[in-house]
Amino acid sequence: MESAVELLKKLRHEWSRKPDAEAMRRCGVLLPQLKLSLTSLGFLAAAKKQPTVQELIIARDGLEIGALWSIEKSDIPTFERYMAQLRCYYSDYKDSLPKSAYQYELTGLNLLSLLAQNRLAEFHIELEVLPPDDLSDNVYLRHPIALERYLMEGSYNKIFLSRGNVPSETYNFFIDMLVDTVREEIASCAEKSYQQLDRREATKMLFLDSEEDMDKIAESRCWELRNGFYCFDQREKMDVAIPSIQVIHQTLEYARELERIV
Repeated sequence: MESAVELLKKLRHEWSRKPDAEAMRRCGVLLPQLKLSLTSLGFLAAAKKQPTVQELIIARDGLEIGALWSIEKSDIPTFERYMAQLRCYYSDYKDSLPKSAYQYELTGLNLLSLLAQNRLAEFHIELEVLPPDDLSDNVYLRHPIALERYLMEGSYNKIFLSRGNVPSETYNFFIDMLVDTVREEIASCAEKSYQQLDRREATKMLFLDSEEDMDKIAESRCWELRNGFYCFDQREKMDVAIPSIQVIHQTLEYARELERIV
C-alpha cells in the first residue's frame, strides 16, 4: 500500500507540471509502475476482500491520470483501455467513493471519442447508462450530445464553430478528429454529386482557412485541378440503375399482403 501511495503522489506532482515534456515523460514511466503496484492490493488480487476507500481512490485517481495522459500522447487505444478499467469505479463503487473531479470530463471525452470515430451505436449505448439529469445538466456531457445532434441534422457549420467553445482543452484532440471526419464525409458527397467544383467554393464547403489547405485534401483524394475547378473522374463512378417498376410492384404486393393480415 505504501508504495502505491508514494507512486500516486509522485504521479500527481508530475501531472500538475503539464505540458512540460519532461514531466509528461516521467508520467509515462510512473504509470506502469503504479499499475504494477496496484496488483498487490488485496481487492485486486483476491475478489473475496472488500476494498477500502483509500485503495479505491488510489486505483481510480491513478487510472484517471493515465486516461488524461494518453490523450496528451494522442494514444486512443490506451485511452480506451484506461476508460474500460475506470468503468467499475464510476458505477460499481460510486456510492463508496467521494466524487471524482475528472469523472464527468473523462466520461464526456469517452463519448466524444466514439463520436469522432463514427461509432454511433456505442455512443448511444454509453448514453443509456448515464443518469438523465447528468445528461441535461452537466456541461461536459452536453457538449458531445449537442455535437451528435448537429451530425444527425447535417448542421456541419455548428460542429466547426464548436471548436472555440469546448468545456475543456482536452476536448480539442477529439474535436479535431471529428472535424476531419466531417470533412471527409463532405468531400465524399461532393465528388459523387458534382462533375466539377470551383476551388473557392470547395474551400468554403469544407470550412478550410485557405485554398492551399484545400489543395492538400484534393491531392489526397486524387482530385484534378483544371482552370480553378476540381474535376472528379466520372469513369470510376458506376451508374446503378434503380429498378423503379420492380420496386413499385413489390411495394404494392406488400400493401396487399398487409390488407389481408388486417
